Amino acid sequence: MTAAADRYSDLVATLRENALFASCGNLLNWDEQTYMPHKGAAHRAEQLALLAGLSHERATDPRLGEVLAALEATGAGRADDESAQGSVVREARRAYDRAVKLPRRLVEEMSRTATLSQQAWIEARKKQDFPAFRPWLEKVVALKREEAAAVAPSGGVLYDALLDEYEPGASAAEIAEVFAGLRRELVPLVSAIRDSGRSPDASLLTRNYPVAAQRKFCVAAAEAIGFDFESGRLDEAAHPFCNGIGPGDCRMTTRYDAAHFPGAFFGTLHEAGHGIYEQGLDAAGFGTAPGTYCSLGIHESQSRLWENFVGRSQAFWTHFYPQAQVAFPEALTGVPLAGFHAAINDVRPSWIRVESDEVTYNLHIMLRFELEQALISGDLAPAELPGAWNGAFQRDFGMTPANDALGCLQDIHWSMGLLGYFPTYTLGNLCAAQLFESADRELGGLSEQFSRGEFRPLKAWLNETIHRRGRQYSPSRLIELVTSRPLSAEALLRHLRNRFAPLYGLAQS
Repeated sequence: MTAAADRYSDLVATLRENALFASCGNLLNWDEQTYMPHKGAAHRAEQLALLAGLSHERATDPRLGEVLAALEATGAGRADDESAQGSVVREARRAYDRAVKLPRRLVEEMSRTATLSQQAWIEARKKQDFPAFRPWLEKVVALKREEAAAVAPSGGVLYDALLDEYEPGASAAEIAEVFAGLRRELVPLVSAIRDSGRSPDASLLTRNYPVAAQRKFCVAAAEAIGFDFESGRLDEAAHPFCNGIGPGDCRMTTRYDAAHFPGAFFGTLHEAGHGIYEQGLDAAGFGTAPGTYCSLGIHESQSRLWENFVGRSQAFWTHFYPQAQVAFPEALTGVPLAGFHAAINDVRPSWIRVESDEVTYNLHIMLRFELEQALISGDLAPAELPGAWNGAFQRDFGMTPANDALGCLQDIHWSMGLLGYFPTYTLGNLCAAQLFESADRELGGLSEQFSRGEFRPLKAWLNETIHRRGRQYSPSRLIELVTSRPLSAEALLRHLRNRFAPLYGLAQS
């Protein structure tokens, strides 16, 4: 074995051990949001802070930097090297260079604060009490500003330094331009739907849907689209999420409301999409680029694809609706499929992002993108967030939240320090639309397959084209490789018009 081969083997072994450390933290995070007693938060914060510090120490070990430098001297890890081994070196360098800019003190404090902040958010949201959460938000924002200042290039935009962790290579300016173009098309579409005079009977979704029956139905649907329950599980949490612990262990959560069917069901499909991605990664590449998801935008493309492009389609419910009527006879007996399908695609301004329709959803994301940029730049103080949120919501949706639980307290992300995360949801929608069009073309008509209950061909296609490629390619390169064209809003806008024009009697362009 050559010296370079020895060094590469050492690199892979180190990266896998570091990933094992991180997976222990992921498991503790999952437990924190599902089964941990409330009074265990302080101890859990110390556990996670210690793990974060130890992981950081390993991730910044100078010997790792020396191995990377030696491999790079042989030509490995170039930006244009798309080989599996090249991607391992390239992404390891990227992570190493970011980590060494951060002091261990900051890493530990961010982990500790995020744990306690999440618990404070849960209580504040229950009580609609932003002032109780405000000190935690102030601390989180201050720590994230410090992190951004540490890793941003000289003169760089602080927000971009945070965004880059989730969507490598993206910038706020580029995303803002894409979002502006999307907004120009969405606002007239929302207006046309509002003025159409059609209004589905969405009240049928707020009838009695017993939680036990919902749980069983959600599991059946997740299993049907390909989530492997021998390698994963579904639990309950205050905010739905999916956590890939490691090969063979993927945890997802949802939340149930007996008087609101869409919340748990579409939340489960969404998280199952994340889970299918995690389960589709190359287990042999655990800890390295080939066994790591490409980006958060690509990850969100998988969840949004299964939740909306599949789960809200007529074809999906042609197969599942008879089962739904058996599961929920009190709510759905006598309700025709067309009425149910129209109800789950009802378009109207809504308070809660995760319960919003496909047309207005991206407006929710744009609002958060705007506000978190202002928080990081310092143009918006955390104390001013409720007023800024309500003002922006009135501007975009024509409504003002009655309380902060319907407003700035509805999402868990900022309590966890996930500033820079939100724009990946809309990037995910754009990617999902483009991927779905390509899959439909290559697999020969997905609607017919869905109506027969055949979802595995699509899952297999995603496994092959997206999941098993891991982080071998950049997000933009991966989308262009799979769909044969650069990412744009065209496919998403086609999807929205094709789905909602017939439902609301609009002319199709």
